[in-house]
Amino acid sequence: MAKLSCDFRYLLIPAAFVFIYIQMRLFTTQSEYADRMAEAVDAEHHCTSQMRLLIDQISMQQEQIVALEEGKKRKDQECTQFKTLVNDLEKKALQRVIDKTQVRDMGSILIHYLYKLPRVIIETIFGFRYQSSVASKYPLFVSQDGSDPRVKTKALSYKELTYMQHIDYDPVHTDRPGELIAYYKIARHYKWALDELFYKHNFDRVIILEDDMEIAPDFFDYFEAAAALLDKDKSIMAVSSWNDNGQKQFVYDPYALYRSDFFPGLGWMLTRSFTYWDDWLRLKENHKGRQFLRPEVCRTYNFGEHGSSMGQFFEKYLAPIKMNDVKVDWKSQDLSYLTEEKYAQYFADILKAAKPVPGTDPALMASNIEGDIRIQYRDQSDFEYIAQQFGVFEEWKDGVPRTAYKGVVVFRYHPPRRVFLVGPDSLQQLGIENA
Repeated sequence: MAKLSCDFRYLLIPAAFVFIYIQMRLFTTQSEYADRMAEAVDAEHHCTSQMRLLIDQISMQQEQIVALEEGKKRKDQECTQFKTLVNDLEKKALQRVIDKTQVRDMGSILIHYLYKLPRVIIETIFGFRYQSSVASKYPLFVSQDGSDPRVKTKALSYKELTYMQHIDYDPVHTDRPGELIAYYKIARHYKWALDELFYKHNFDRVIILEDDMEIAPDFFDYFEAAAALLDKDKSIMAVSSWNDNGQKQFVYDPYALYRSDFFPGLGWMLTRSFTYWDDWLRLKENHKGRQFLRPEVCRTYNFGEHGSSMGQFFEKYLAPIKMNDVKVDWKSQDLSYLTEEKYAQYFADILKAAKPVPGTDPALMASNIEGDIRIQYRDQSDFEYIAQQFGVFEEWKDGVPRTAYKGVVVFRYHPPRRVFLVGPDSLQQLGIENA
């Protein structure tokens, strides 16, 4: 019995060690828990402090935003007032020019610039300077598309003109893949500039020139004479100073004018009713049968080899253009033959008098025939073949050859001989029978 009691005492010793170990572990755990609790409390206090700081910052920023919005409103109001003041000053200044010249109904000149260097302004403005006696009748505007400071500085150095600037950062989305973005930007610029002149400055007519063009001595007289026809004959949509087949070997008579179903562009006049750019005017659904006036000998010359068309056709078609150098007295010319009711018969008579030339080598045959000749083409491909033989423009737009009237393209060949390229139904359209 005594031995058994001794064994129990020995068992109490390891039990005591286990108990002490457990107590130490509990104490350690409680200490760690207490430390973590303290850290959590500190973190909560820190978060609360940061939250209050953030709330204070947000409140301050909201106050700043409110202050900025109020400042913006004041600036917008000031800007609106400033724009109104500038517009009033522009109108007053322009009105003084118009009152002084007393020719508001003659319209204005718009020179359109697209990312060009100042040298083109010098060359273009010079053309107006040497015709200052006539140019003074037309308020002259230069509209720059873009922000090249050199162009702006040079334009503002001329007291003869009013400067406008078009800034357009909107992306361009072409209708078809591969189209040149430049043409879309030009169209936007035209629309903006023409709206400014027609609706802001209230002009009835505008003559549009691009920035790389020279003008002929009778440029202004030509447009003054044509303006009367443009007002009288509503079948005329615009007047152009350009002939696409105006190369020196294809022209002769500086007095000759034609109606055309194809819009020539490159120096043109239109009224407030038609504020659209040149490619738009070449579509049949837009000009709706109305026609355009053009000269045989160009009244402008395009020296822009590196323009938006990237020099397209320049060497072949633009560089050889003959610009008129004869001072035609347009006021003494009777242009009534160009009206709709007279022109078809006038044109039919000269076409009927031309000698028909058959065969597959029309250029060679034409060289051996005296007087005007006419050559029938079957379709577009046939026209392109014949045009290539002579060296005139082969291009069509929306089913219409360049310069054509009722499908007939006329140009000089070994002047003064005229060549008429006649469409398959042109004679019928002109009422010519048995010719």
